[in-house]
Amino acid sequence: MQRKSGVLFSRGAQIEVSAGRKVFCAINVTVLVLLTLSCLLPFIYVIAVSFSENYYVTTNQVTFWPKGFTLNAYRYILERRSFWTSFRMSVFRTLLGSAINLSLVMLTAYPLSKDNQRLRGRNIYTWFFFITMLVGGGTIPNYLLISQLKLRDTIWALVLPGALPIFNMVLMLNFFRQIPRDLEEAAMIDGASHWRILAQIYLPCSLPSIATIALFCMVSHWNAWFDGQIYMTSVDKIPLQTYLRNVIVEMDVSDMSADDYELYATLANDTVKCAQIIVAMIPILCVYPFLQRYFVTGIVLGSVKG
Repeated sequence: MQRKSGVLFSRGAQIEVSAGRKVFCAINVTVLVLLTLSCLLPFIYVIAVSFSENYYVTTNQVTFWPKGFTLNAYRYILERRSFWTSFRMSVFRTLLGSAINLSLVMLTAYPLSKDNQRLRGRNIYTWFFFITMLVGGGTIPNYLLISQLKLRDTIWALVLPGALPIFNMVLMLNFFRQIPRDLEEAAMIDGASHWRILAQIYLPCSLPSIATIALFCMVSHWNAWFDGQIYMTSVDKIPLQTYLRNVIVEMDVSDMSADDYELYATLANDTVKCAQIIVAMIPILCVYPFLQRYFVTGIVLGSVKG
């Protein structure tokens, strides 16, 4: 198939491309380019500011290229012990929380993927979980519950309240329902239990959906800051996003040493903010390329059935 001068050739046949088609393609390209720039340019600006000197940032001379190139902002961040403590806490929280999320999502979605004949009361269970997507207990009841359970200032306060993300469970449930029932029946004839069927049939067939849900869970845990703000009281136990919020929004510099404060005084506030944003994004940017190829497939296949 070839295209020449607005005409489409296919196996000797000639099909003219209409003017409306040309206009449609031009509008499509224009809109996609504008959307790409709207996502890319702010990111480029943040990178440029993070590498620029104080004077150029405060006088708004930085656009999309660093001025007065300097690494002081990154040196200030990376030399702080509190930053790395929070970083490790976020990594641990993300790994533990994502493992719990995936385990509970799969264990809940598997039985709910059966029909009413094989799981009595399936609709009741499904609605029970679905209602939690519409109605929440509220911040104060959640805080009181965590306090009564003696979970404050522990990692469990960060990973247990959202241990079963219902939206992810619905995606996995719908994906499980698309797996041919014949596979399960053949395995049961051979004497396989439900645990073995889940582990050896459903999970290997659901890798795109699992990768998608894993990405959702990891991003959610990595970006969370509010729960760390209200549940964690020890400075060395707060996650990275809470730490960044305290430094950026509240300008909490109480744990700075004299050298840290002297270096911080030479930096623009926006420079430090942008540098910390870039550093906080690096772990997710490293993970995303490995899961991206499953992302679209997992979303589409997990949302076509109810």
